[in-house]
Amino acid sequence: MHIWALGVGIVLVGQFMGWNFTIAKGGSLGSIIACWVIGILYISLIMFNTEMGSVMPEAGGQYSMAKYLLGPLAAFNIGMMLVFEYVMLAAADSLVVGEILKTISPDIQALPYIILSILFLTWLNYRGVHATLNLNIVLTGVAFITIIILLFSTKFYSPSESMIKLSEMTNGLPYGWIGILGAFQFGCWFYLGIEGTALAAEECRSTGRSLPVGAVVGLLTLIIGATITWFVSSGLVPADLLGVSTYPLFDAAVATGKPIVIQLLFVGTILACLASANGCIADSSRAWYSMSRDTLIPEAFSAIHPKYKTPYRAIVFLMPISIAFGFTGLLDQVITFSILSALLVYLLTAYMMFKFRRMYPIGSIDRGYIAPWHPFPALIVIVLSAATLFGMYFGYWTNLLAGFAFYLLASLWFVLHRSRSLDMSRFIAHGASYWPRPKGY
Repeated sequence: MHIWALGVGIVLVGQFMGWNFTIAKGGSLGSIIACWVIGILYISLIMFNTEMGSVMPEAGGQYSMAKYLLGPLAAFNIGMMLVFEYVMLAAADSLVVGEILKTISPDIQALPYIILSILFLTWLNYRGVHATLNLNIVLTGVAFITIIILLFSTKFYSPSESMIKLSEMTNGLPYGWIGILGAFQFGCWFYLGIEGTALAAEECRSTGRSLPVGAVVGLLTLIIGATITWFVSSGLVPADLLGVSTYPLFDAAVATGKPIVIQLLFVGTILACLASANGCIADSSRAWYSMSRDTLIPEAFSAIHPKYKTPYRAIVFLMPISIAFGFTGLLDQVITFSILSALLVYLLTAYMMFKFRRMYPIGSIDRGYIAPWHPFPALIVIVLSAATLFGMYFGYWTNLLAGFAFYLLASLWFVLHRSRSLDMSRFIAHGASYWPRPKGY
């Protein structure tokens, strides 16, 4: 349950904001196509991600995989990408909290609430992961229930009373099939972050069972929620307005004209954002802590709080970065950098699956889970991730180039400077004797 709550809690906010930019890029039909096609990407990713994660010597998801399959430079890059994927996600969440509170009164300023939301969740993570995961169960459950309430408030099941007007509100494929490629980028927002469940595995009692079950159930929850979200929002709000909304589900609730539904979706949007930011702070800080512990970055960040047993320096260090990007007010830009970081991780993870199967064929080591139909899931992830990056170029080429430049400069810093301080004995300490010698090595 904790793993489901952490995974869905991070991602459920994608039902409340961000996904609707798919409509601006590809139209209403392009949006739902992107939702389902990108869902296939994440189903494929979870298949082989779970196989590799089930045999890793330590928790940490793709970061741990890179450590033992690709080496220090790849581990550094994937660690950085994971950190910024979640830091940007937390920034986007805080931004929406500030913006939706402005609907109460035009006199309300968003910036103080951006700061307060990040500060509160940072303090919560500082105090311990168990409280963090328990809070996410409550926030995630309540937020998901508000989506279901909105659905039934429209009386979609009654042809004579239904408020859903898809034929009047939607706009098909205004940019043709090329628009679908552009929509892929924000289609990721429905699911982005579900793979982060592995980063809290060290706190699980039964990692081998909890991770695959939590991830699969979480993804099914998100696919159902994404379909409901598209259906309700597209049937209540005109496509030209929906495609640029900061809080599309709340706008859909306003379109019903029912005060109780509006109030519930107001609360649901805030809770979803807080649950997401809460999980993102947990995941990003643990990735940063792991990199420091493994000497990929300065070791000062690997300190553990003597009382709360949390990576408190990593948690506090990343806080101002999230606040700074939340201050920009540029929701689609912040989301884009998060999505770019995630897509690069997916490409490297798919490559690692090929290498993992070559190094350790089926039967050579015990696996908690074996991904079916290899190599097709990895190939699907490579093709769809590359297609999404290509579509991103049409609308956000400056963000794309800036992201590549950032990771290139970070890699140069690591190769020319930080690699001299790398302690290989500490880097592979957890798994040095865990596996047999791989095939061909």
